[in-house]
Amino acid sequence: MNEPADAAAVSVPRRSRRHDPGRRDRLVDAALTVIAAHGVAGTTHREIARIADVPLGSMTYHFASLDEILFEAFTRHAESVAAVFDQRLAAATDRDEAIEAVITLVSEDVFGSPRDLVLTVELYAAAARNPALRTVTQAWMERSRQALELHFDPATAREVDALIEGLTLHNCLSTHPMNAQQIRHAVERYLR
Repeated sequence: MNEPADAAAVSVPRRSRRHDPGRRDRLVDAALTVIAAHGVAGTTHREIARIADVPLGSMTYHFASLDEILFEAFTRHAESVAAVFDQRLAAATDRDEAIEAVITLVSEDVFGSPRDLVLTVELYAAAARNPALRTVTQAWMERSRQALELHFDPATAREVDALIEGLTLHNCLSTHPMNAQQIRHAVERYLR
């Protein structure tokens, strides 16, 4: 047998790298799943990687820190909820339809998904301590107000946004959450 003169000349087959262009997005989605199931306090790199079915090292490759992935995940959540908000209010052609849109947003869209409700409250709690996450909530509030300002003056839009936030927290934390009729009454009492 002839041995190569130089060990470097020996060709070692390389492992092919897994091409996974959607991995970063999957990690963000997995982070939202983990937050919804375990809260921010129970969210770890390891659990996110496990849910995304990727090696743990992918976390540090795609995100510098857990705070960075929380920021990305909560931004995605806020944008998805805001998009529904934008659609509902843009479709309203007058004030009465806008009021109905707000009622539907609160009673069906915000409260319709227990997962989204938990993610929203987790974001609020985390943002109270994390200035970076507060920028997510601030951008979300500004976007909500812009949608409301299609039908209401800026002061009313801000107050209605606060009413929606209050109803969200109340219903998430209450052992006797408001039903659709009570939500309707609260919104109409303020806006009519």
